[in-house]
This record gives sequence, C-alpha cells and structure tokens, in this order.
Amino acid sequence: MTAPTTEMPAAATAPVSYRIHPVRHWGRWIAGIVTVAILAAIVFAFATAQIDWATVGSYLTASAILSGFGVTVVLTVVSMIIGILLGVLVAVMRLSSNPVVSGIAWLYVWFFRGTPVYLQLLLWFNIALVFPLIGVPGVIEWRTVDVVTPLLAAILGLGINQGAYTAEVVRAGILSVDEGQTEASKALGLTSGATMRTVVLPQAMRVILPPIGNEVIGMLKTTSLASAIGASEVLNQAQHIYLVDNMIMELLIVSGIWYLIAVSVLSIIQYYVERHFAKGSSSRSLPMTPLQRLRWFFTGRRRTA
Repeated sequence: MTAPTTEMPAAATAPVSYRIHPVRHWGRWIAGIVTVAILAAIVFAFATAQIDWATVGSYLTASAILSGFGVTVVLTVVSMIIGILLGVLVAVMRLSSNPVVSGIAWLYVWFFRGTPVYLQLLLWFNIALVFPLIGVPGVIEWRTVDVVTPLLAAILGLGINQGAYTAEVVRAGILSVDEGQTEASKALGLTSGATMRTVVLPQAMRVILPPIGNEVIGMLKTTSLASAIGASEVLNQAQHIYLVDNMIMELLIVSGIWYLIAVSVLSIIQYYVERHFAKGSSSRSLPMTPLQRLRWFFTGRRRTA
C-alpha cells in the first residue's frame, strides 16, 4: 500500500517577488533647486553689475587697505585680551560668596550687555565731556581729549563690552566642573585662589574655549563699528578712499574680502583648538580634519564604492 503524498500548491512554493519603490524626496530637490537658483541670480547680478573688478584687484593690496586691516587685527587681539582678562575676573567675582563683590560683577554684566556696543564706543570717544582731565589731581594731569584717541576709545569700548559676554561664558564653564573637585582641593589644603587656578579653570577650558572662539570671530567683525568714531580700521580706510574716487561698491567688496580671509583663518584655528580639547571628552570619534576630508574624498570614496 502506497503512502499518500501531499503536494504543495504551486502558489505556495513559488518565490515571492517584491517591487521596491525608492522614496523620492521631492522637498529636498525643490529646496535645492530654489537655493541654487537664488545663488545663481545673486552671482549673475554681481557679475553683470557696473562693478570695476580690476579696481577691486588693484585696491586689494593697497597700502591704506593693508594698514587698515592691520589696525583691525590689532583691535581684535587687544580687545579680546582685555575681554578675556575681565571676563575671568568678573566670572570669579560673580561666584563669590561676598554679596558686594558678586553684586558689582552682576551690575557690570547687566550694564555692558544691556547697552549697544555702538553706544559704548560713542561714550568712550566723548568721555572728555565728563572727565576733562585724567591723572593725579595736583600732581600730574593730562587732557583726556589728547589721551583717548579714536583707537584707544575703540579698544576700551570693544574690550570692556567683550568682558561682560566672556564673563558669562567663563562662569558657565566654572559651573560645569563637578563640585567634588573643589571639595577635594580644599581637603588637600589648597586655597580658593589656588583651587580656581590649578583645578577648576583647566577643567573648565573644554566648555569655555569653543564659545570664546566664536567670540573672537564676532569681535573681528564688530571692529567695523570703530569706523563710526574715526578709528582707521579697514572699513574706515575703504570709506576714505571711495569718498574721493566714488568707487563705493568696489571698496566695500575689498573690505568684505579681507574680512572673509581673516574669518576663514580664525575658523580653521578654532576648529583645531576645539578638536584638541575634545580628545577624551566623549566616546565619539573625533571629526576629520579638512586635510583628512580631502584625502577621503579622493581615495576613500573609490574604496567604498
């Protein structure tokens, strides 16, 4: 007697094929096309406008523009040094248990963050109206109008204003350090100043440095406001030139090119500083450097294709 056999239906044994429909991101394509069209329209407008690009090239390395750019760099560096020193001092004062000291620090931050930097520049430039003489009364005195030049007024205005913003950045960095570090330092006999200098601030640098890098780039661009009080930075020099030869757009483009060059250099420096201090801060791998990205683009893409 033969055992019965069961045959599977043909439909059940045939392989099932699925048709894959790729997702089409129409929104991305539309946004990309619109963005490229706007960018092309802007480039076309500048290319066809009545701009003498030969004049742009000739003034790009003019002595007046280069000297103005040098003043811009000096303003940025000196103002940031003043801002960082004031910021660290005021941040420590704000965290003090002394209500008078912390109150003065809070008042400083409140005033200089609450008023425009343009107004502060004008106040420092006209400070002689309030203090006609400076020095030691009856011993040695100078006329304030002779001492507070436009360059010095710009340095004071930008540096002191920057100190208020830096103070908040430093304070946030200090508060990010675990309190156990401070308690352990006190248990070892370190004073409050030594604890802040050798324990807290070095650990807070990871939090402090990235925003400080952004503040440096912001300061470079803010120096353009110094032209309002006659400081001979790059924009002020460009204005002096185009008021004579009427090449307004050409000189503004020259100023913009120099600002872009400086910001690009600072951005690269900031990138490497942040990358250095990111080591060991998290389990994530470090981002590739621009050189590594180029190498990957030309070699790694072929290997992974």
